Order: sequence, then structure tokens, then C-alpha cells
Amino acid sequence: MIRALVLALALAVPAAAGAAGEKVLRYAFDVAETTFEPQKVSDVYSMTLISSIFETPLDFDYLARPLKLKPATLAAMPEVSADAKTITLKVKPGIYFADDPAFGGKKRELVAEDYVYSLKRLLDPKLASPLLGEIEGKVVGVGEALAVARKADRLDYDRPIEGLRALDRYTLQIKLIEPSYTFLFNLADCRFACAMAREVVEKYGGDVGAHPVGTGPYRLAFWKRSSRIVLERNPGYREEYFDAEPGPGDTRGQEMVRRAKGKRLPFIDRVEIAIIEENQPRYLAFLNGEHDLLFKVPEDYANIAIPGNRLAPNLARMGLRMEQQPAMDLTYVYFNMEDPVIGGYTPEKVALRRAISLAYNVDDEIAIVRKGQAIPAYTPYSPGVAGYVPGFRTGIGVYDVPRAKALLDMFGYKDRDGDGYREMPDGSRLELRHNSTPTDRDKNIDELWKRSMDDIGIRFTVRKAMWPDLLKESDAGKLMMWQLGGTAAAPDADTWLQTLYSPNSGFKGNRSRFKLAEYDRLYEQARVMPDSPERTRLYQRMAMICAVYVPMKPNTHRILTDMWYPRVLNFRRTPMLGNPFWKYLDIDLAAPR
Repeated sequence: MIRALVLALALAVPAAAGAAGEKVLRYAFDVAETTFEPQKVSDVYSMTLISSIFETPLDFDYLARPLKLKPATLAAMPEVSADAKTITLKVKPGIYFADDPAFGGKKRELVAEDYVYSLKRLLDPKLASPLLGEIEGKVVGVGEALAVARKADRLDYDRPIEGLRALDRYTLQIKLIEPSYTFLFNLADCRFACAMAREVVEKYGGDVGAHPVGTGPYRLAFWKRSSRIVLERNPGYREEYFDAEPGPGDTRGQEMVRRAKGKRLPFIDRVEIAIIEENQPRYLAFLNGEHDLLFKVPEDYANIAIPGNRLAPNLARMGLRMEQQPAMDLTYVYFNMEDPVIGGYTPEKVALRRAISLAYNVDDEIAIVRKGQAIPAYTPYSPGVAGYVPGFRTGIGVYDVPRAKALLDMFGYKDRDGDGYREMPDGSRLELRHNSTPTDRDKNIDELWKRSMDDIGIRFTVRKAMWPDLLKESDAGKLMMWQLGGTAAAPDADTWLQTLYSPNSGFKGNRSRFKLAEYDRLYEQARVMPDSPERTRLYQRMAMICAVYVPMKPNTHRILTDMWYPRVLNFRRTPMLGNPFWKYLDIDLAAPR
């Protein structure tokens, strides 16, 4: 309590240099965190936090492009059987969890059983893990364990599961039902594979999300929910040294390696994160020197900060640095297929969603809201992932108001009372109930949607709520429609296409609750295949199904721009969802703020 109070008082004063010789990184999230419990996380902000506290068996090389997996807590890369159904992992000895009262004053080593326990947590019905779909129906014995757990409404963690076994203290074996050439990517995703200690979970129970204890480079030092977070260096973190493999043409990456290779990680002593949801105060706080890094320049300041995608002269004179990256990213709106108004698979319901899609002007969103910092999306997966083919198009990106009106007229959505708005084919009220956060950006997007729906005579109302609350309601299937953005969790189109697979309906990622046998059959066929032209054709057929039924409308792929002061060294945005990057950053204490 005293320690937390001291930190709170320290955070109340304006940003200043840390203690003598202390390296501190200060920046802001634009959306509040939800939890520090890995198996319950579904947002990129909480993912960023947990990925520096807990550790996965694998990680992506910080600088390698294209992306390359490498061992994190493993002694070597996993052994994968010839039939791609058995994965054997060797945990590196000598890795310890951060000190915590749960361990009774003893050092607690990371062992294979910790990964078995943590993977079992995905099955716990009380957690409703969003990554459950990555293990259910894929790992041998999980189906039987789930059936028992659901019947009892509790998971027996001591019940053996054939496909999840610790063969000895440091050896973990995972057996798959079918071959999988993408499963290894899950072992670099903290929501799926970060190790938790059973003693910690049992000590803190339902409050374990506020007591994260992992083996990572940082530990939680202070937390004021949705306001301020401080992470400090984990003093018991093992010996790990900077090592990365930039491409031959990556001059800046090669300079990072020359500067940092062989030096012990992490470099930074403390990371201080403010939650500032509005763009203006977040941008001004950075310009005022209160933050060292502006992670994602707000789109509404793009014309001021980076006119012509170049650093503005006044910012260049301040010595600021910038870098842009086409993100493995998708913004989209999903429609609840179980909603009585907008959902369903009958011709008139499909026509309604297709008309809505045709009427929304994505080009206006890119020009007005995103200030040119995005490109239109024509597939439900992003550039840069395996399976994406430049030039492949579906009808989902077409803007055609006359065609939208014709569709609505054809299927009986008419204005029967002359008030300018259409009714349902049976004459009942037609109203789209959208949901969004109170930010200026979402307000602008709401206005674009309202104008677009007015163009085709459909009532459109917006309900405002905070993002974590909307997420909970979305998990429960209570929202008619919601516009979201997300980053790929794996460098493969499967990372997006699984979110329309019917067994993943609801909190497991299929927020639209889309259920179509043809789509499921194609997905099940593709998921057991290696990356190949044949698999890519299956992905494209699934994309076409999405364009026909419109359970979600892909809108844009964002171009992300980051900006930082010269005192921040080694910064490079990681293209994957929430991958740890703080441990690679350094602070030049001699550089001016």
C-alpha cells in the first residue's frame, strides 16, 4: 500500500527525468486496458501489457521481415513431426517467475507443467477465453475435457489431457487432431500461450487479473484502472541479450543491431503509460515532451504532423523521428447475424446487408476521418499475410448508392408512410442501432454512417459507451453492429478467416455469429493445408462468401505512423498483435527531452 501511494504521488507531478541514471519510457494508450489475465484478453492494449509481464514459448524476431519465429523461453525451436500433428517443446532451464508471496519466499522456476496448466486455462468455462477456438477441436483430448467442464461448470485442472502433456520437467508435448501449419503461431501469442503459475492463480482467485506474475522483463508496479499504469524492470529476469536479424536493405535495423547487439535486456527501467482516449490531448502531451513516444499518430493530425507523409518542418526542427508502416490491419463493421432486424440468411436479409455495404463510402472515411492514412479493404484479411494476393478483389469494397436503393426496393424495403425512411418488408420499423465510443474519431465515423444510411433511406441511431463495456456486450451477442479495428495475431489470412468460422461464434472471435456450412467446410479444408496456391484459392472463395452474405464489411487497412524523440533508441513497430517491444528499446539519458 505504501509503495503504491508513493508511486501515485510521483505520477501526480509533471513528467520529469527519472532517478539518477534511471531510464523511463513514457507514452499513452488511446484505449483503456481490460485485464492483466492473459487468457481473458482480447484487445491489443491489454495484449501489449501482458506480453511484457508474461512470456510465450516463441516470439517473432524484432527486426526480421518477413516475420520469423524464434525461441523465447525454449532452448531451441520446437520439433514438429513429419505429419504436422505432434509438437515437442523444450523449456530452457533457469527461467524464474517474478517474486511473489504466492511462492512462499522461494524462487519459482518455469517448467513445462506451467505451460500445460496455462493452456488448460483456455478451457475453463468461467474464463470464456477468446482464444478457445485455437485449441477446441484442434488438440487431442480437449473436446472430452471441455464436455466434462461445461457439464460441471468448472474445469478439473488435474484431469490429464492426452494432447497436452509434460513429458518431464522441461519437455512439453502437444498432439493435434489434424495437421496444422499455422498452430506454431499460437505459441507466440500471449493470450494463448503465456505461462502463469498455478500458485498465483489459486492465491488471488478471481482477482488474479490485477496481480500479474510472470517470467517477463517487467512487472506491474502501479495500476489505476483506465488511467495510469507503471511497469518496472523485473529484477529477477534472466540473462537475455539483444539479437535480431534485419534484412540486408534495412539500414536503420542494421544500425540498431550495431548499437545494441550483445547488450543485456531490458534496457529501460520503467514504462509509464497514461490512458488518453481523445486524440488532441494525447497529441499535445507528446509535443509538450510529456511522452517520449507517440505510438500511432492520430489520423486527424496527419495533415499537420506529416503533410505529404513527411515530418512537418517544425517537428523536424524539434529533432523528432518518424516511421510509417502498412499494418497487418483491418477496420471493419460487423453485423450480428442473430439480430432480428439485420441478421439472417434469407434473400431479403442478405439484400439489406449488401445494400448497407454498397451505401457506405469508404473513400470518404479514408479522406475525411483517416486523412489518407489508409487504403480500401477488398478482402476480410490484410496485406502482408500469407494468402493475400495484391489485385484480388471482391464486391465488398464497391460504393454504389443507386444499386443499394434498387436492392432495397426489389426486396420490399419501402417508405410506406412518406417520412423519408424505409420500413421492413412486413411494414415494421427498420432502424440500425450502431454502437461506438465517445471519441472524436468515432463521432466522425458515426456521422459518415448516418449520412450514408440517409442516402438510402434507412434510420441510423448511435449509442455511445466506453470501449471495455462494448467489448463485453459484443462477447455476449448484444450489439446489432459495431465498427472495430484489429491487428493480425499471425502472419496468415487464417488469423482473420477463423473469425467467421461458426464454432468460434461469440466471445471466441466470431462476433457476427456467422454460421454457414459452405464457409465452415472451406475453412476446415484450408486449415490443414500448408501455404500454397491451392490454399490461397480456398481463402479467396471464403472472401467471396463474405462479400455475398456480408456478415461483416471490411473497410480499410490502416497506414500507421509512429513518432518519437531522439532519446528513444531502437524503436521499431512490431506488425503483430501486441508483440513485446519495450524490452528492446533504450533511452539515451544524454539526449535532450
